[in-house]
Amino acid sequence: MVQENKTKTADEGGFAQEYLTFTLGPEEYAIDILKVQEIRGYEPPTTIANAPAFIKGVINLRGIIVPIVDLRIKFGVGKADYTPFTVVIILSIVGRVVGIVVDGVSDVTSLRSEQIRPAPEFAATVDTRYINGLGTLGERMLIVVDIEKLMLSGEMALVDEVAQA
Repeated sequence: MVQENKTKTADEGGFAQEYLTFTLGPEEYAIDILKVQEIRGYEPPTTIANAPAFIKGVINLRGIIVPIVDLRIKFGVGKADYTPFTVVIILSIVGRVVGIVVDGVSDVTSLRSEQIRPAPEFAATVDTRYINGLGTLGERMLIVVDIEKLMLSGEMALVDEVAQA
């Protein structure tokens, strides 16, 4: 059964989509909550020789080998310090399981389509090809990332190769 992540409330005119928000350095990001399988504390993965710097390695998650991508390194945002607040978000994307390392998870929030503005070309250090837009929640600005498009991109195809190693 496919679960919809759009809700409509009587006082809001449009549909809202739920997002998991997280931080990378000083920026706050949002990804589609339906792509999230679980959130785990950071544990050092098994490293893979000759993998790009942003691929930290792999972990064994209940019998599934999961590649771990450090988004802080990939996006060049902040310093990749591993603290007790560092977490791994386990994603399920088109039948593949991938983990992403982030500084911390904030919350789950709903954004209506009118709250998401197109991202200008210089909006963030992230390649704007993977940004759906900038979400506004009061004073908060969220960079809404198309995590599926990012993880399935040509440069991340390495993730599949590492997972098979």
